[in-house]
Amino acid sequence: MGKLSFMRALTLAAASSGVFSFTTSSNSGEDPFIHSTKKLLSISLVPPSDSLTWPWRTMQVNNFHEFTALNPSQHGFLPLFFSSPNALPGADISKSATNAGDCPRRSCNCFSVDTIPNAAAKVGPAVVNLSVPQGFGGMTMGKSVGSGTIIDEDGTILTCAHVVVDFQGLRSSSKGKQVEVTLQDGRTFEGTVVNVDLHSDIALVKIKSKTLLPTAKLGSSSKLRPGDLVVAMGCPLTLQNTVTAGIVSCVDRKSSDLGLGGFRREYLQTDCAINEGNSGGPLVNVYGEIVGVNIMKVLGADGLNFAVPIDSVSTIINHFKRNGRVVRTWLGLKMIDLNDMITSQLKDNNPAFPNVNKGLLVSVVSPGSPADRAGFRPGDVVVEFGGKPIGSIKEVIEIMGDKVGKPFVAVVKRANDTNITLTVIPEEADPDM
Repeated sequence: MGKLSFMRALTLAAASSGVFSFTTSSNSGEDPFIHSTKKLLSISLVPPSDSLTWPWRTMQVNNFHEFTALNPSQHGFLPLFFSSPNALPGADISKSATNAGDCPRRSCNCFSVDTIPNAAAKVGPAVVNLSVPQGFGGMTMGKSVGSGTIIDEDGTILTCAHVVVDFQGLRSSSKGKQVEVTLQDGRTFEGTVVNVDLHSDIALVKIKSKTLLPTAKLGSSSKLRPGDLVVAMGCPLTLQNTVTAGIVSCVDRKSSDLGLGGFRREYLQTDCAINEGNSGGPLVNVYGEIVGVNIMKVLGADGLNFAVPIDSVSTIINHFKRNGRVVRTWLGLKMIDLNDMITSQLKDNNPAFPNVNKGLLVSVVSPGSPADRAGFRPGDVVVEFGGKPIGSIKEVIEIMGDKVGKPFVAVVKRANDTNITLTVIPEEADPDM
């Protein structure tokens, strides 16, 4: 079976528990229930520090049955794609799209020849090209080229963190960095990086203009369904005003599905044509609303591209406004959403497994973490958190929010339906981890 390699990425929005590597072994002194659970669900995970800090994310896939995070230092190359510092695009490829105005909102079932052009025309004027000097140790080593979208009349531009971070990949070293911004109409500005979140790969750049700036409207990614038509816009290979179209392939592709370690993230998967330089550009629905931010693709495969859902981006922007950074709670747990199939298999493997139809199975507890101190064990099934029944990791994330230091009561089930009540106090995750 061929080996599947993925390039390490910068990472996601609302985070969940910490991730740690472990292997299972048969230990004669271990609880047979815990051992059988580990045996069935044994995993090897990449620590957060091994899955972050690398700009432009292109992943190489050889076999879809294995997912392994690629360590660039082990393969002798740096996983970065930078366009050469070319001159600005000529006038022949910098023509502005005709403004579609406030065209009537169409139903997704009423596709016409104007659907894609109207959507692109609404957002197009607000899509910008970003050129960022890159250096290491005080030396300039070329430029990083990407895309972005003006989302506020005050000049706020939404883009990817890996477009604006230094080679070191540190949030602190990128804040305040100067960025060359080119609008679709040919105007150029000097922008400043104001916020960076490496986990989600989202950043904000600010420009100042004495004249009115075009803006794009943020939509809702929660309304998307597999098969919905979407449009990707940006400046691939510095070719400004490029529009490609496709469909949503998956609305909740998990970072773990892609072999990405660190905090848990979910992506929109699409088959729109994406290339280097598209990073940070908008993913747009048929109504001309931004529903995602394009951040990565699979190298060597067609139609496997990923975007950060705009609902997650909106949460991140609110964190920026409230705290100046994204505050993430950390428990030190790795958990798995249970469903009927997994529960049935666990029950067949060990009759002592609790009788549950939903909940979260704890597979890893980090030593010394808040969860470890609270008394969580591998094999626990969390059925309540914060006074609410839960069935997914996303629900736990939403309950905790950014409430660092606040106690949360969790109800867990153990072998033979033993109920245990635990109190855990989340800590803040390292923002540069």
